[in-house]
Amino acid sequence: MKKHNYSAGPCILPQEVFQKSAAAILDFNGSGLSILEISHRSKDFIAVMEQARALALDLLGLTGKGYQALFLHGGASLEFLMTPYNLMTKAGKAAYLETGTWAAGAIKEAKAFGETVVVASSKDQNFSYIPKDYTVPTDADYFHCTSNNTIFGTQMKTFPNTGIPMVCDMSSDIFSRQMDFSKFDLIYAGAQKNMGPAGVTLVVVKESILGKTGRQIPNMLNLQQHIEKESMYNTPPVFAVYTSLLTLQWLKNLGGIAAIEQINNAKAELLYNEIDRNPLFKGTAVNEDRSVMNATFVLADESHAPVFDEMWKAAGISGLTGHRSVGGYRASMYNALPLESVQVLVDVMREFEQKVSG
Repeated sequence: MKKHNYSAGPCILPQEVFQKSAAAILDFNGSGLSILEISHRSKDFIAVMEQARALALDLLGLTGKGYQALFLHGGASLEFLMTPYNLMTKAGKAAYLETGTWAAGAIKEAKAFGETVVVASSKDQNFSYIPKDYTVPTDADYFHCTSNNTIFGTQMKTFPNTGIPMVCDMSSDIFSRQMDFSKFDLIYAGAQKNMGPAGVTLVVVKESILGKTGRQIPNMLNLQQHIEKESMYNTPPVFAVYTSLLTLQWLKNLGGIAAIEQINNAKAELLYNEIDRNPLFKGTAVNEDRSVMNATFVLADESHAPVFDEMWKAAGISGLTGHRSVGGYRASMYNALPLESVQVLVDVMREFEQKVSG
């Protein structure tokens, strides 16, 4: 039976990426060696790293605009720490928008470095909306936001004009929609949502904002050090970088972000229309802030959960259960999830309605 993978991460990747990466495990580039065992200093892997870094900038429209792309260890959570280390001055402060669990984690790390201003928060309503009409202090060293919130199913549709460097955690929606990425001075994203397997993080940084903190930064946490060493200050996660390259190539061949955005919007529209139409379900995020990547919803009557759970599992659907802190259901519709899989879920929801309503 075909599986329909709605996991929030690590998540679905394109089938052709699985096939190519699996082949490389046995024999990479006809070398007779596995991608798992080649030297990261070999000519073949250096080419992989260079291509991956260049293609990331290309897809984001940032080539030749003063940015560097890095593939680093530590997940997006390490970037919670690296951001203030690299951008917050000794006597400075930072501004943060709190829209969910991961934004709260970033705020916690920043507070260890200096004054951290939370310009707005949606915690009062369990992060079910994106705050609007907030003011970003112009004397802050940077403004940090989280573009998409996997747990609560919300997504920023617009971004403020801050007049100061803007940092964005795009872990769960990078490469999924068109925008002017040059508005951001630092973007970071764990690979395991839209780009590759767990184990590598993409960091895209405008070089001109670095080197201004006046603090001593440990080499491993210093973005300038990673740039100077061409993203290989220490041994990179070779397989994760290679698989990310394959995924970025797949996206490029598909037509880039413009093409995938149309597909993603169609998937989201199909599912949200059913959630709104079907009286047995209700969405949990404010409509105007609904995430295109992560649709969160609950049953109108929780006593029907055993029946619905049995039906979606029988249809080959996987990973639909909501985050443990929220409950309900979460359909993560990342780039590689086909429209066909969303249709299968919608069909199950309609059959469930017929079964319960008679």
